[in-house]
Amino acid sequence: MNLYDSLLKYKDEGYYPMHMPGHKRNTELLTMVNPYSIDITEIEGFDNLHRAEGILKEGMESWAKIYGSKETYYLVGGSSAGILAGISACTDRGDKILVARNCHKSVYNAIYLKGLRPVYFYPGRIKSVGINGSIPPGEIEEYLKKEKDIKLIVITSPTYEGIVSDVAGIAEAAHRYGIPLMVDEAHGAHLGLFSGFLQGSVTQGADIVVHSIHKTLPAFTQSALLHANGGLIKREKLIRYLSIYQSTSPSYLLMAGMDKCRELLENRGKELFSVYYSRLAEFYLAAEKFKNIRILTDNIVKTEGSYAFDPSKLVLSVKGTGSTGKELYDELLGSYKIQMEMVSGDYVLGMTSIADRKEGFDRLLEALSKIDDQLAGNGKEKQEEEEMEFTPPPVAMSCEEALDSPVRSIPLKGSEGRISAEYIYLYPPGIPLLVPGEKVTENLLSKMAVYKKQGLTIQGMDDLNADRIKVVEEGLKI
Repeated sequence: MNLYDSLLKYKDEGYYPMHMPGHKRNTELLTMVNPYSIDITEIEGFDNLHRAEGILKEGMESWAKIYGSKETYYLVGGSSAGILAGISACTDRGDKILVARNCHKSVYNAIYLKGLRPVYFYPGRIKSVGINGSIPPGEIEEYLKKEKDIKLIVITSPTYEGIVSDVAGIAEAAHRYGIPLMVDEAHGAHLGLFSGFLQGSVTQGADIVVHSIHKTLPAFTQSALLHANGGLIKREKLIRYLSIYQSTSPSYLLMAGMDKCRELLENRGKELFSVYYSRLAEFYLAAEKFKNIRILTDNIVKTEGSYAFDPSKLVLSVKGTGSTGKELYDELLGSYKIQMEMVSGDYVLGMTSIADRKEGFDRLLEALSKIDDQLAGNGKEKQEEEEMEFTPPPVAMSCEEALDSPVRSIPLKGSEGRISAEYIYLYPPGIPLLVPGEKVTENLLSKMAVYKKQGLTIQGMDDLNADRIKVVEEGLKI
């Protein structure tokens, strides 16, 4: 069976999508004619994305008004294209940048391509759930005092799990030193649009903000936006890199989908967001009554020292129940036909949007209620395992140098002390545990053993089983 037929079959099998894209396959909310009938290229009257002067320029200007940005650009290669372009536009080869370690792998790709020198800082932890917390502005300030030649700061807010940082405070600190702030807000395109949700980074002082509108708004996969603000961004350089990292044949279907999404927000946004927020509030009120499954809330996040939480993300933890995130994920999928977005050791993640139907929230709540009751009588001993702290691997050489060096594949077991020549990610969300140029540590190997035992997906390595690792040949003891 080919992909198209498989998709048609899947469509009719009754699975509910608690995952991206944000249109949730809700064809009652947005419709389109047969896509073949409107799929064109840059013909007369339809503008050119790489030199927009007409209909595409007008569309991007309309998006800028919605978010309050100085300029907005279409991204047909997802947020990854915008992140690559934004970092490239703000740096020269060999520059030093301050990077949150929990950034997406596209940030690391930009570091490699531009030969940048990253200075990593680590967000806090929300230990009750086992996820990364927010980034305190004070810590950014301390780094800027020590590192005098930082050219750009890159953070992720909100994170995959919905943790929001004090972007206004971080931007203020960055601008005191004349340094631009770039925010990967791929998971926050819905923020700041209507009441009920937190403000987005565009209005909080960030110089570049990247949005994956396909993640949390009704748009096709790969549809994204880059917003540029302030005088610290070189516009000509940004436009040049957007042209480099994007296709010379951008999809008019994707851009038309972005326009339809924008028009939906303009015409019905207030109504749709009001209904959406009410459904979320009802879901949280019911879910907080569970005896075993714990749902992450703004109160929990703030109690554990982080800035804020975006409730569009449903983080459902079974920590301490004797069960695992993978077991919860499999049960929701296998018994209730609910496809969640992501699974980790002790929790599953669901993504919601204005396109979610009431049926979706009701189905998930009913399934979780039954599973919660089962957990109460599963006979498994409740054990609070102490979270293994992640120790940053030591850096032996630059990412660029490691990736361009002669390499050799060796067994992962026994690779401690070797210099990695490949990334190791948990995917999703694509945050690296190990970056090329860093040394394999005992702590990393222990972490990976735990992840494998939990059935989580480890990516980035050539060996799909994650049993072998490519290392820099110079790092071997022959």
